[in-house]
Amino acid sequence: MPRQKKNKKKVEKQIEQFQFSNEVKGIFIIALGIMLLISIQGYGAGKIGEGVKSILLGSFSSAALVMPYIVILSGALIFISSHYWNSRKNIVFFSLQYFCLLVFISLKDIELLESVFALSFSKSIEAYYLLGLERVAGGVIGNSIAYLLVQLIGITGTYVFLISIFIISVLIYTKISLLSIILFVKKISLKYLMHIKNITIDFIHISKNKDSRNRKNKSPNVGDSISTDSSEKIQNQNLQDTNDNMEEIKILAFNESYNNTDDKTKIQKKSNDNFLNAKTDEVIQIEMDSLAQENKVEYIIPSIELLNKSETNSNSYDKKNIIKQAKILEETLDNFGVKAKVIQVSKGPVITRYELQPYAGVKVSKIVNLSDDIALNLAAPSIRIEAPIPGKAAIGIEIPNQDTSTVGLREVIDSKNYETSTFNIPYALGKDISGNAVIADISRMPHMLVAGATGSGKSICINAIILSILFKADPDDVKLILIDPKVVELNQYNGIPHLLIPVVTDPKKATGALNWAVQEMTRRYNLFAESGTKDINSYNSKETEEKLPFIVIIIDELADLMMASANEVEDSICRLAQMARASGIHMIIATQRPSVDVITGIIKANIPSRIAFAVTSVTDSRTILDMGGAEKLLGKGDMLFYPAGANKPVRIQGAYVSEEEIESVLSFIKDQENKPVYESEIINKIEQKNSVNKDVTDDMFYVALDLVVDHQQASISMLQRKLRIGYNRAARIIDDLEEKGIVGPHEGSKPRRVLLSKEEKLKIANEEGVTD
Repeated sequence: MPRQKKNKKKVEKQIEQFQFSNEVKGIFIIALGIMLLISIQGYGAGKIGEGVKSILLGSFSSAALVMPYIVILSGALIFISSHYWNSRKNIVFFSLQYFCLLVFISLKDIELLESVFALSFSKSIEAYYLLGLERVAGGVIGNSIAYLLVQLIGITGTYVFLISIFIISVLIYTKISLLSIILFVKKISLKYLMHIKNITIDFIHISKNKDSRNRKNKSPNVGDSISTDSSEKIQNQNLQDTNDNMEEIKILAFNESYNNTDDKTKIQKKSNDNFLNAKTDEVIQIEMDSLAQENKVEYIIPSIELLNKSETNSNSYDKKNIIKQAKILEETLDNFGVKAKVIQVSKGPVITRYELQPYAGVKVSKIVNLSDDIALNLAAPSIRIEAPIPGKAAIGIEIPNQDTSTVGLREVIDSKNYETSTFNIPYALGKDISGNAVIADISRMPHMLVAGATGSGKSICINAIILSILFKADPDDVKLILIDPKVVELNQYNGIPHLLIPVVTDPKKATGALNWAVQEMTRRYNLFAESGTKDINSYNSKETEEKLPFIVIIIDELADLMMASANEVEDSICRLAQMARASGIHMIIATQRPSVDVITGIIKANIPSRIAFAVTSVTDSRTILDMGGAEKLLGKGDMLFYPAGANKPVRIQGAYVSEEEIESVLSFIKDQENKPVYESEIINKIEQKNSVNKDVTDDMFYVALDLVVDHQQASISMLQRKLRIGYNRAARIIDDLEEKGIVGPHEGSKPRRVLLSKEEKLKIANEEGVTD
């Protein structure tokens, strides 16, 4: 203790001496600067002062006037604190700045310098000295340097060189990034641009309201009749066929004239709105965000013009053919003793649904059992019977159209339902039988399973969902984690600002990404508990420092992950599915193997929303939907959408998006200044998890570790009995345990000795991030 006190006093004494010496140096340098100032200004400095003045002016010309102030400033910095003069960067900074000033002054009279330099060396030096005394050009030193630079790199190159030196020295000295300065200026500019946008949008809305009121006053009857129609793409017609003894049939026909004049006007308006990039409330939100966050780059929503218009298909319905099909349907049922009447026909882009109303006393099961006979008489490849239609006292018989039409993603995104949706994470699914756009909210799902056979439309559905998010959500509001074991499906999305991490293609790293999501979910719930909130919406509504984005995890092929590490994947998915809804983390899982070993009972029980594409058997349909029906779908985007809380699935024709459209949208987004900022913490955790487990090839290793530590003995036969595995697998696990120093060597017929205690096992598990 006495020695420590003595050392402490010694250090304090040295610090005091150092500060005292700096004060002396500072006062001396300040006095020197004042003397130089008096000498150059000629305030009675004596013969020495006159000599100093002649030397400085002759050497540096008018730049010598700045030198005293630099010397005084340097002395003041030394006097105040040694912290400002603890390196040579201050000397270098002031020297470079003075160098740039000196050469800039010399370049003003470059023509005069060239004429002087044509003389002999001694005469040119003498001329430069005399010019410096008259404060012309840059003196001997400045003129010589300027002339040399001009001869080497030219007058323009000299200016570029000096400006670069000036900027670099300022950046190094102040440690301020030039990019941050540019972004700050851009942020201020955007702030005022947003105000201009706000005023412009308000003016447009006011003009629209005036125009609509004027039109309404001119034609109240026609306007009222049009405005009451909720769907502009459905035509209602009542037909009578007295010759065939058929009563009124209401035909709802899908109108596909997408390229009419009104729609073109609507598209143009939509494009203009995209250019403005926001409605009034969105502009206000962007302003608030730009004020709250420095260096924030605005995300520009892609224009709908990047998507292709659907090809016009003259799929106009034939009234006579529809009535003929309805008559055949009624006659077929009547031949089997079933009395029913067609009351409505809905013609969609791919299928037509005939709504039957059975007579009193007719069982629904009788009609359902006649599906093959109905398909035979209608010459249909397959039919699907919905008995009954939810909310209607009718049975739906869905028959494929002879001339089908493609539903483009542009049609769905350009629909009123998508444009006016207030969902947190909206995504465009497609169109239902009546031709209405179907928009769903991922945050209300809260997780979704997408399954179907190869080529049925799963990948296109996943791409449509991702593009729907990109067309609506800001990167600060929604983040994506894309897991693509097939490598080729989602790899093109690398580089978009919505990604938290690059697209994960390694199944082992995918396990680490899911584990991180579980940890993030736990962290968010801790934040909710501290702030007294229950979910992400209420947490973000508070003025908190950290705004939590929604996180959507999309897995394109679950089967590959289950083959790599089934236990860890299943555990992570189940934990997220059970608890992640309120934390704003949602999953979309796709697979082409809807079997029970991939979609296990635990996974299916915790993922309430499902999308089923065409499958090969009713067993697969029951695995996905818990009912049949998917085996009768047509493929090519034909799906059954079964959201959480619905009584029955809804048949939808999925939105189609081509590879060219995806590439156009992604190119537009990647060309923006809003570059992706990958979370290095997540990547490090995934890499760490992958490196820890790279030597452990068996997913039963940690289960065996728990077993042998708990029993404090290890043998191949024990692992065979307890884990119900074969001899070879148990032997490999024992070898891995021995290699890692957990169990001892082979001791004949005796069980191996366990070298690890329970406390040490827990410590290793915590270090490696292995959860029980």
